[in-house]
Amino acid sequence: MIRILLADDEHLIRGAVAALLGLEDDLAVVSEVGRGDEVAGAVAALDPDVAVLDIDMPGADGLTVAEQLSAAGARCAVCILTSFGRPGYLRRAMSAGVRGFVAKDAPTEELAAAIRKVHAGRRYLDAELAASAMAAGDNPLTAREREILRLTGAGTPTSRIAALLHLSEGTVRNYLSTAMTKLGESNRLAAVRAAQDMGWI
Repeated sequence: MIRILLADDEHLIRGAVAALLGLEDDLAVVSEVGRGDEVAGAVAALDPDVAVLDIDMPGADGLTVAEQLSAAGARCAVCILTSFGRPGYLRRAMSAGVRGFVAKDAPTEELAAAIRKVHAGRRYLDAELAASAMAAGDNPLTAREREILRLTGAGTPTSRIAALLHLSEGTVRNYLSTAMTKLGESNRLAAVRAAQDMGWI
């Protein structure tokens, strides 16, 4: 029996997915959580075989949770379930050791197949998402540029970003200018949106 932890903040979707997976003879949902920051505790307590994580959750997004589980040496395989087809998400997921990446509108049979594959140590990637990721190319932003764009997107003033990162305000503005140029955008908020749309921040 493959024991599954299911994390999704949409209660109805989480319940429906859990019920449908429960109809499979070899699958059992042993935990359901609605927040990303609840996953690590549930994994530690229940030791599931596979964690199925939504990307967009309160507390911590699914990719951040996947990175945390990987860093903590969690035994469970991770499968990302998402309605967002952003190519940067797939690349980030792969670098975090995620073995499965499934579209949220996929049939339950496809999710069940993905869970079985990742539990067996193999990978399952939605073909359309994988093709988009390859077509998009590599993320052109440096780690510092991503960090500054994330803070900008959260509404953090330049002066506060400079203080948080121990940089001068001029240096922060230079990073933003470079990021805008790379993304082909004329202002910082458009650059933030473009980076978010690609899943790069």
